[in-house]
Amino acid sequence: MTNTLTLLGTGYATVTNCYNTCFLLRDEEQLLLVDGGGGNTILSQLQKVSVPITSIHHMFLTHAHTDHVLGAVWVVRIILQQMRSGRYEQTLHLWGNDKVLHVLSWICHNTLPNKLVALLDERVQLHVLTDGESFDIGSWHFTAFDIHSTKEKQFGFRLDFPNGTSLTCLGDEPYNEKNKAYVDKVDWLLCEAFCLHGDADRFHPYEKHHSTALDAARLAQSLEVKNLVLYHIEDKTLNTRKAKYTAEAKSSFTGNVFVPNDLESILI
Repeated sequence: MTNTLTLLGTGYATVTNCYNTCFLLRDEEQLLLVDGGGGNTILSQLQKVSVPITSIHHMFLTHAHTDHVLGAVWVVRIILQQMRSGRYEQTLHLWGNDKVLHVLSWICHNTLPNKLVALLDERVQLHVLTDGESFDIGSWHFTAFDIHSTKEKQFGFRLDFPNGTSLTCLGDEPYNEKNKAYVDKVDWLLCEAFCLHGDADRFHPYEKHHSTALDAARLAQSLEVKNLVLYHIEDKTLNTRKAKYTAEAKSSFTGNVFVPNDLESILI
């Protein structure tokens, strides 16, 4: 089977020239939405990559910051509307830590119309994950892990595909040594790169508990990662971002570097 990673958004929290970081993982049988970005732009992004919202049955939420969870509220809302009209017969499964699922549930219960809220407990299943817990979505095997954020409870995950390919999502903060077992020698690493190392004085990544493209590259090299995907990036250098971030990362990493734009897909 062909595994595909599609970036619906690639930007950090306050971007205006691209969408907030969120992505799809899919093959011919499974599909997972990871985070939802910060608003209803998630709906148009899904349309642009020809993914009907009725095909989304699983969503993983990393943490409860607005640029990750508010778009998820819109996904839940539209799916509930589809359920009510009889065009969505399955259960919607939401995966994440206790904090993010509590926040999402609270927002939905307190902002959505009562006719939709009535379906929440019946047709939406919350899967509260703990650090190191494994779960399966079809033939995909996941292990969720606490990234040990300094700001907000946040989980990443490692995904092992049936063909032996491995992928780790580190969320949107720097790597913590406690999670080496989930990252070491992984085939694909999804890692935040707030800005170029050369632009650190302009964007102040370390003050905001983020890292640079060079930091991500050095991490990937030290852990013998094969492929590095950079996301959660500033949008002030969008026109030159792909070339410059790739060059900075390649200066310290001998594997493959990907700096996708919004709506770009990568075969994994």
